[in-house]
Amino acid sequence: MTIIEQYESEVRSYCRRFPAVFTKAKGAVMTDENGHRYIDFFDGAGALNYGHNHPKINRALIDYIESDGIMHGLDLTTEAKKDFIDAFENKILKPRGLDYKLMFCGATGTNSVEAALKLARKVKKRQNILAFSGAFHGMSLGSLAATTEAKARHGAGVPLGNVSFMPFPFGFNESFDTIAYIENVLNDDHSGVDYPAAVIVETVQAEGGICVADIEWLKRLRDLCDRHDMLLICDDIQVGCGRTGNFFSFERAGIVPDMVTLSKSISGSGLPMAMLLLKPEIDVFLPAEHNGTFRGNQLGFVGAKAAVDLVSDTDLLNEVRRKEAMVNDYIDNKILPMDERVSHRGIGLIHGIDLSAFGIDGLADSVAKRCFEKGLIIELAGRKDSVIKLLPPLIIPDDELLQGLDIIAASLAEKLAEI
Repeated sequence: MTIIEQYESEVRSYCRRFPAVFTKAKGAVMTDENGHRYIDFFDGAGALNYGHNHPKINRALIDYIESDGIMHGLDLTTEAKKDFIDAFENKILKPRGLDYKLMFCGATGTNSVEAALKLARKVKKRQNILAFSGAFHGMSLGSLAATTEAKARHGAGVPLGNVSFMPFPFGFNESFDTIAYIENVLNDDHSGVDYPAAVIVETVQAEGGICVADIEWLKRLRDLCDRHDMLLICDDIQVGCGRTGNFFSFERAGIVPDMVTLSKSISGSGLPMAMLLLKPEIDVFLPAEHNGTFRGNQLGFVGAKAAVDLVSDTDLLNEVRRKEAMVNDYIDNKILPMDERVSHRGIGLIHGIDLSAFGIDGLADSVAKRCFEKGLIIELAGRKDSVIKLLPPLIIPDDELLQGLDIIAASLAEKLAEI
């Protein structure tokens, strides 16, 4: 029995899937205590879009620490926060024509979602929220109420309410007009659904199985919210910060949400940081009405400012779109031909290889485990964990991207041969 097994809680999860003691990481590669190298297609669940220990981000962090910069500041005004806000406003928001206030919520994404839900209810003076089948928004009670995964919900220990779930346009639900269905629910005084304050949506459902909402659907959802006096909340925690080939995942649809939740890669280096973007007219929280001890992570601000500079001053987003084409070409030509039951979805550098059509529980899990044995860290998503989830760092070199894809192809071929 290892010291981890002896003393750490049974709630641990990722260390079970990736049974190694990791010691260092750089770019898209992690190294364990035995010197084994692993290409990282997990990316800290999307918290490391700019890779492990990016030199420019690390330099900013080191310089800040060595200058005796403020390390903890609650929501005090600090140079680190001021510099980040200035960079985010002038390099991210203004070039996109976006006018948002910035609210710093706490250490992790669920804090941002909680703030958004509370604010929506305060603004509209209604309790109910619409969310979608396949959604994942967090693990604290408010955000968990908007999450659909059964196992996660069972962990709450109490009823989860004030959220009504609507069909997301994926799988069986693609066979009918989901926006028209929601419209009918809202107009029907016998639908049994309390009139909502807001709709919360991931434009790409990551944990739900890499389900990509199309542009027209997103535009109709924005229009639906406008006509029914509901706020639109976009959860960009996992698929924002350049993951889809735009800084914000909703940009491709030309829509502007009322609120945007951000966390994970917003800090640039995997440090805890979460924020909520909100339209100025709904900035109605009273001072300290939503707060937290770590809502001002100073190192998070420093890393986030360096990441904003990286995105705006380089060709990173075009590079993501170029690598998207590489991934699509590889999967179309080398993985899909293995078996007609294999399917693929994705955008930017988030992709899913779906093995659900085989009807074999644990097939994707066995492939992922074989990938790890071959030196690739990769996770699962979707119903019954049937989707192999590709989430490499945005800065991954072409050769390492192709090496990772080769490992997936070889591992899948081996497991299909065993069926």
